Amino acid sequence: MSIRARKSATAFAATAALSLLLGACTGSSDGGATDDPKAETTLTFWHGWSAPSEVKAIQSNIARFMAKHPNIKVKIVSNMTDDKINQALRAGGSQAPDVVSSFTTNSVGKFCNSGALVDLNPFLKKANIDPKKVFNKPVLDYTAFDGNQCSLPLLGDAYGLYYNKDAFAAAGITAPPKTWSELKQVALKLTKPKGDSFTQLGFMPNYHGYETTISHYVPQWSPTYFDGEGKSTVATDPAFAKMITTQKDLVDSLGGHAKLSRYRNTFGDEWGAKHPFHTGQVAMQLDGEWRLGMAKDAGVDFEIGTAPLPVPDDQIADYGKGYLSGTIVGIAATSKKQNAAWELIKYMTTDTEAVVAFSNDIRNVPSTIEALKSPDLKHDPAFKTFLEIAQHPKSNSSPAMIDGGTYHITLQDVGHRYESGKLTDLKAGLEKAAQQIDTDIAKLKKQ
Repeated sequence: MSIRARKSATAFAATAALSLLLGACTGSSDGGATDDPKAETTLTFWHGWSAPSEVKAIQSNIARFMAKHPNIKVKIVSNMTDDKINQALRAGGSQAPDVVSSFTTNSVGKFCNSGALVDLNPFLKKANIDPKKVFNKPVLDYTAFDGNQCSLPLLGDAYGLYYNKDAFAAAGITAPPKTWSELKQVALKLTKPKGDSFTQLGFMPNYHGYETTISHYVPQWSPTYFDGEGKSTVATDPAFAKMITTQKDLVDSLGGHAKLSRYRNTFGDEWGAKHPFHTGQVAMQLDGEWRLGMAKDAGVDFEIGTAPLPVPDDQIADYGKGYLSGTIVGIAATSKKQNAAWELIKYMTTDTEAVVAFSNDIRNVPSTIEALKSPDLKHDPAFKTFLEIAQHPKSNSSPAMIDGGTYHITLQDVGHRYESGKLTDLKAGLEKAAQQIDTDIAKLKKQ
């Protein structure tokens, strides 16, 4: 993982913009591509990775593909944002990409609904690939919408808990917390106040903290975002209210929203060496598997521990689950080389050797069931935590929706206002959010 498009605020803003732009897309596919995948051809592949090590990893991946398919050349274009991808998908033409990848899984609903990316179901069927046997359910949930498998996973992300083993030992703590009540106790024990600030904070729960969003917290409560009719359940599924009140209790117990916010303002960049977990400013951190490599690259001077994120006290039997997400890849509906493009996507997403090699190079979680169990994975032992989270039967993700993930922004606003004290009636706030989510989605369905 990298300094890619994981900056939460930027990703949400890009998703909102993408929702508007994709409304104009009219591309579609019935799987009736006619190009010969065995003919000499050149594909254009756009991706968002930009760090030198990542660009090298994707180049190596594509080189392995071309060695197996010498008739297909691949032109690679790196550091492509969702906005650039969307504009190219709308415009088409000889300079447009044939294959695109995106870090923003929230865009899948829009990509599928607009027809910007083709439905891969016909290609999967023709190749005799049953996606349910290749990928775990949460992965399929965030790569498809309304039966349209317009993308497939190109490696995945699993979220867990990082902890400073040296700080734990100094505080006499022998194991990471498994429940939220335990996390509260451990966080308080690890916190070292200093006047109106801290020299060490056990855990930063604020929603403006790095990666600490509702969508990353709430999977531990196994929520259902929408009912069978597609209506928002954020006000009726108790998982959301329980999660939000648990987070608010943490905020209040650790010093309150204002004090924590001031401390958060002293943190270094999320993607730099001065991340607060790297510097010891926080002793525990909610984050994805990529943090392990980034912390080691930053030269941290303590031993790093990894564990699943805690679960509610009444769900201890489900400990080990977590939030799953990842990079998605699809075929542009404007491409005239869709059969050849499918050969590239099939290789990158379903070939076990390819998935394992790419995982080893780029330090993300493998996205297929078989690759997750491969003995050829060469990750640090602490990385095993995330492999196990990715395979836990109760791990989950948020569903792809036509609004491009705007429903997350609406829900996150409730959390921001509640943790800061601006919203006191959580029930009313969630009911209003549910109404807004339903209204937003209904408007898009009419377009």
